[in-house]
Amino acid sequence: MSLDRPVTPDPYELLPSVPSFEVTSDDVTEGQALKDDQVQAAGDTSPQLSWSGFGDDTKSFTVTCFDPDAPTPSGFWHWVVCDIPASVTSLDTGAGAEGGAGLPEGAFMCRNDVGTKAFTGAAPPEGDQVHRYFFVVHAVKEEQLGVDSDASPAVVSFNLAFKTAGRAILTGTYQH
Repeated sequence: MSLDRPVTPDPYELLPSVPSFEVTSDDVTEGQALKDDQVQAAGDTSPQLSWSGFGDDTKSFTVTCFDPDAPTPSGFWHWVVCDIPASVTSLDTGAGAEGGAGLPEGAFMCRNDVGTKAFTGAAPPEGDQVHRYFFVVHAVKEEQLGVDSDASPAVVSFNLAFKTAGRAILTGTYQH
């Protein structure tokens, strides 16, 4: 089976336009390969993220990590964190560990495509094309997104389509 496929578009370009703001990381550099810590086989550690410049209408944040280049029609969700209070503007390295002890009060993780409520690192098939990992901070217009921790990433994304006030994107890459 050949894993050569055309590169998919930026999935966020397909959504309604919203204002952008800034997200930075001590662990992920825009357009560069992820560190071993963010790879499933070598660490499964969520990266540090900080954000700024979001609108005054922000009442909470949702953070996601999505790989649109996975060999599935729906891509692959690595991380979903909901209901981060608007007063919080960063997550520490490792905040996505199972159990959520590193998350701010009130925030929680939904199940990812591995089925865990945690961050799952990059794990593209060996020999596949370079994969992109979109770390996205969504500024949300409500204090709670309206989902619980059993929500699928698709349900979280559906809710975000109507409640996003702004979006900040940082994209890392990885190839096995």
